[in-house]
Order: sequence, then C-alpha cells, then structure tokens
Amino acid sequence: QVQLVESGGGLVQPGGSLRLSCAASGRIFNIYRMGWYRQGPGSQRELVAEIWLSGNTNYADSVKGRFIISRDNTQNTAYLQMNSLKTEDTAVYYCNAFDTGNGMNFWGEGTLVTVSS
Repeated sequence: QVQLVESGGGLVQPGGSLRLSCAASGRIFNIYRMGWYRQGPGSQRELVAEIWLSGNTNYADSVKGRFIISRDNTQNTAYLQMNSLKTEDTAVYYCNAFDTGNGMNFWGEGTLVTVSS
C-alpha cells in the first residue's frame, strides 16, 4: 500500500499564501498521477489540481492563475502553492495518488486550510 501524508495547512488571511505538501511512502511502484482535492463545509469533494508523471497539469477553473501544482518525482512528493487565497478556498485539502503498479488510487487524511480575517 501507499501512504500519503499532507502538511502545510493552517489559518491565513484573504489574499495570503500557503504551500501544501504531500509525501508518498510505502509500496510505491510508479505514481502516474497526483492530485489535490478539497471539501468545503457542506460541499462535495472536488478536484483542485492534478499533475501527471509527464509534468502535465490540470486545474479547476476556480483556482486557475492562483494555484500551482508541482511534484518531485525523486521524492514522491507533490506540492500545491496557493496564492491570493479567498474565503471560499476554506476546505479540507486531500492528496490523491494513482500508482500503476498497485493499480489503485490512494488518499491522504487531509489538511485543513482556513482563509479568514
């Protein structure tokens, strides 16, 4: 199995920035895709950003131009740089990884991001 551990969440004022990290460990073969999802109060979990092994990325319209996803393949770690944060970005952020060797999706336990003045 693959374990994912998120870090970097916290309280930030509107307009501020945070950087989330997701470190993968365990029985890793080939993490083809890593993604960040979020679930706000009373909302369904939604995709925020995703990045493939090739470096190609995809973003939700709501975060385009503000968030940047990246990954370090040598460390099996993904990052989410969040800039110009808004109150509506408040959510629990979850890391997701698809490992082709395991043929499975894995999830982290989430990290809380609160944007408030």
